Parts: sequence; C-alpha cells; structure tokens
Amino acid sequence: MQHINGSKKHLIAALIGMACAIPAAQAQIKIGVTISSTGPAASLGIPEKNAIAMLPTEIAGQKVSYVVLDDASDTTQTVTNTRKLISEEKVDAIIGSTTTPNSLAMLNVIGEGKTPTISLASSNRIIEPMDANRSWMFKTPQTDTMMAIAIAEDMSKKGVKTMGFIGFSDALGEAFLVEVSKYAELKKIKVVATERYSRNDNSVVGQVLKLMAANPDAIVVGASGTPAALPPKTLVERGYKGRIYHNHGVANSDFLRVCGKDCDATYLPTGPVMVAAQLPDSSPVKKAAVDFSRQFEKRYGKDSLAAFASYAWDAGLLLQQAIPVALKTAKPGTAAFRAALRDALEATHGVSTTNGVVNMTKNDHLGLDQRARVMVQIKGGKWLYQPE
Repeated sequence: MQHINGSKKHLIAALIGMACAIPAAQAQIKIGVTISSTGPAASLGIPEKNAIAMLPTEIAGQKVSYVVLDDASDTTQTVTNTRKLISEEKVDAIIGSTTTPNSLAMLNVIGEGKTPTISLASSNRIIEPMDANRSWMFKTPQTDTMMAIAIAEDMSKKGVKTMGFIGFSDALGEAFLVEVSKYAELKKIKVVATERYSRNDNSVVGQVLKLMAANPDAIVVGASGTPAALPPKTLVERGYKGRIYHNHGVANSDFLRVCGKDCDATYLPTGPVMVAAQLPDSSPVKKAAVDFSRQFEKRYGKDSLAAFASYAWDAGLLLQQAIPVALKTAKPGTAAFRAALRDALEATHGVSTTNGVVNMTKNDHLGLDQRARVMVQIKGGKWLYQPE
C-alpha cells in the first residue's frame, strides 16, 4: 500500500469531517415566522415575537432555528414573506400571521408549497371549509364562533334585547359580525345597527352617533389591537350608557394602556391564560396557563402578558408534539418531512396548551372546545375573571 504522507492524511480527514457534517446540517429543523411586529397590529405582533424568542432551539435531539420576518400588518408583505420562507429559506413549517386578512392571504402560497402553517389569527375562515390549501393551515386562537357564542350568552343573561356593532372594514370585522349576529339572534337579541371603520382611522364619531341613534342595549366592537380602543373611547365620550363588548383580539396590555379608564367595566371573551391565576383549580389548562404567564412576565416584565403571546407559545407546543412523530418517518428539509409534520399535527390529541385541550382531526385544525374561552371584565386596568 502506498504510503500516505501527513498533509494528505489531514486532507482526507477534513473531507471525511465535511461529509459527516452534511447530514447533520440537513437534519436541522427550520421554522419560519411571519408576524405583524410593526403597523396597526403591532400590539399583537410584538408579544408574539417575544414568545417566539422563548421557544426551544432543540426538539427530539434535533437543532431548531427560527427565521422571523415582519409583515408590517400588510397582506402583500405577508405573501412576500411566506414565499421567501418556503422558496428561499426552505422552512419545514411556518408560524403566522398575526391577523385574519394576513392569514387568509397565505393560503394559496402554503398550499402550493405544501408547508404546514399555524396561524395566530381568529377567524373560522382560516381553516374552514377544509380544502387543498387549508389542509396545510392550522391555528391556535379560539374561533370567532366560540367567542361570539360567549358574548351572546352573556348578553342574554344580562337581559340585553338589542345590540349594535362596529368593527373593522376587513375580513376580521366582517367575519365577527356574521358570527355574533347569528348567535345574538338565536338568543332573541335584535341587531339594530352596524358600522365599520378602518384600522388606520383617527375618528369614529360619525359611526358612533349612528349607533347611539339606534339606542341598542349593548354594542359589540369587532376589532383587535390598539385600534380597537377608538370605538369604546368615543362611545364613553358621547355618553353611551349601555354594555360594551370587545372582540378577543384586544387582550393585551397595550390595549388597556391606550383605552384607559374608558374601557373600565367593559367585557370580552378571551383565552383562560389572561386570568390564569384566577381560574378554578379544576380548569384543565390552569397549570400550563400559569406556567407560561409566569415565564413570560419574568422575562418581559409585570403585566406584559398578552393573549397573542400565548397563541405563539401554543403553536410552539403543538410543534414540540408533532416534530418527534414526523422525525420517525422523514428527515427535515424534505417534502416528506413537511407532509409527516402536517399529519402529526392533525393527530394531536389530549394536549393541554395555555388556552385549552387540543384534539385535532383532518377536518378540525384547531381542536379546541368551549372550555377554551372565559368571559372577563376590565376593571381598574386589569382582567377580572367572570365565572359562568
């Protein structure tokens, strides 16, 4: 055998090392994230981004990296981000986006790219009706239907007979109006006036005056984030004395700060995590909700918790359950792994998250039931749990 000199030995060793490193690099799991950390939905996207930063960087012995992009609360940018994550970054899964319009805009792209995605937005339309594109889309927030039922039931208990509605002039506002109107009517509550406004509007005086002219017993605000503070502030300013309800997209400290005392004694349905410590010990989500709220506020400060942070955290919990299952049949970075990950998410059963117990199926890509929402009242700038 020909003698191999020292330099050649080093070269061969280096080549062997590189060859061994290639499978390891390919085995790294890559999660894409597109969220609204700037723009009108920033008060929702920033806590989501903070929660993403808390997610594990290793799952089932595999390194996990996160590619986080800002979509600036814009549907066009969301589509651009999604294409970049799939085509350039070659991600195995996506978390996002923050809002309903953005999440709906992603559907065609994730369907084409066959990439499992977990939305952080509320509308049923993101995952229903099931079709080829939606077979790749999942979500963690409670649906509009669940929250609309909670509002209608509370209004009925409190003797409300008529209601008005003011919401965003986009997919979120329209979807919530449909749901809350349907369940209000089932409770014999008449919808007497509806108004719309843009997320970027600076005034809703005209809309509020029309609502008040109809004299409803209660007014529901179908909006999210800090722009949702505009209607209740205007209603209080104009002397409205009826009950005011919010959509669950306002459960964050920035909304409380912007709305201030004008939102005192108003109501909303939200995830249990926002009142974790106030939940009865019998709640199946209390432990997970309390653990996350403590971790989040230890890292980001007192009263920093937001419902949308928990939605991002729950997306991480679902992936932590699904990834080990998918790894049994395929390697990260492949179409087979993305398909296996989608199948594993669909098979999620009995997993306690910060918002509920998740039991998914091929036709239910949320998996939560009515235990995943509670009614709260805003009192003195705090969330006050309202037992049923």
